[in-house]
Amino acid sequence: MKLFPVVMAGGSGTRFWPLSRKARPKQFLALVGETPLLAATVARLPPLAKLDRTFVACGPAHAAAVRRILPDLPKDNLLVEPCARNTAPCVGLAALHVSRLDRKGVMAMLPADHHVARPAAFREALKAAAEVAQGGAIATIGVKPSRPETGYGYLKVGERLDGPAAGAGKGARAKPKPAPAKGDGGLAARRVARFVEKPDRATAERYLQDGGYLWNSGIFVFRADVILDEIRRTLPDLREQLERIDRAIGTPRAARALAEAFPRCPSISIDYGVMEKSDRIAVVPADFGWSDVGSFEALRDVRAQDARGNVAEGEAMIFDGKDNVVLGLPGRPLAVIGVDDLIVVDAGDAVLVCRRDRAQDVRKAVDELKRRGREEMI
Repeated sequence: MKLFPVVMAGGSGTRFWPLSRKARPKQFLALVGETPLLAATVARLPPLAKLDRTFVACGPAHAAAVRRILPDLPKDNLLVEPCARNTAPCVGLAALHVSRLDRKGVMAMLPADHHVARPAAFREALKAAAEVAQGGAIATIGVKPSRPETGYGYLKVGERLDGPAAGAGKGARAKPKPAPAKGDGGLAARRVARFVEKPDRATAERYLQDGGYLWNSGIFVFRADVILDEIRRTLPDLREQLERIDRAIGTPRAARALAEAFPRCPSISIDYGVMEKSDRIAVVPADFGWSDVGSFEALRDVRAQDARGNVAEGEAMIFDGKDNVVLGLPGRPLAVIGVDDLIVVDAGDAVLVCRRDRAQDVRKAVDELKRRGREEMI
């Protein structure tokens, strides 16, 4: 089986301001270790998937950075979206290109800005999801929750499916088949009963106690023909624009058709536009040390801490404090004294100070800079 990973690298990463800017969003930052998140995402794929079958999707402002970070990525494997239209048009565009190579090629849609602590376990889960998808299902990887997290979406798990290739079978619209009740059997696929929005604390605690919910990792695996069929069924406006683009691929009109049609695509996520309307969704439960690194607060989960739970970088100095995230710069001392649960970030030309429990509100600073006309700072 050939696997075609598609790494989505079009996000803006406003929750990591002031480190993240328009020209250098989160996926280009080395937030965990010395490697940019994008490069780490691609590096963990072999030997399951080769670089010549890996695609990266981004906007025009970031194409040069992608080429610099991934110099060996084939030229034609960089898909440059003319504008930001969320993930459904990105998935559709990638599916057009993969279907040119293999109409039933299995695609893995991967966010560029997540962290995986155990790459081998990740590849095992991705392979299991690809086997499910090869049969015609749309597979997602659900992460076993370790805490009552309110920042993630959840998946309500349904019955176990019949075998590793429990897909759509011979019928194009057939559902995955449930199996008799057994043990979970490791990475056995299950039906997704429903997608659940980010819960409040009490609801997240109930999900954790229930045991029948998984974190939605945002990783989806499907055949190119299957996802294009689902887009045609659920998003007719997107289908129309994708058909215009598809007719021009490989011709001198390709760039112009993309530039004209892509901005007309509806701006909608693949989750809302397709996944929540489909009866072909399966989930592979997995545990590989996953984090979406969604805010500065999440760095405490993926970076080393001192004895008091502090994370420090650069010339940061922390005295008489605990559970802080303090990111300084080399050659620029940054001292934090007698405080707990703070995030302090020195980016050289801007400084952020906030409570850890307000880490999701960093985007408010970005919004205010926009209001003040300080575009050069964002």
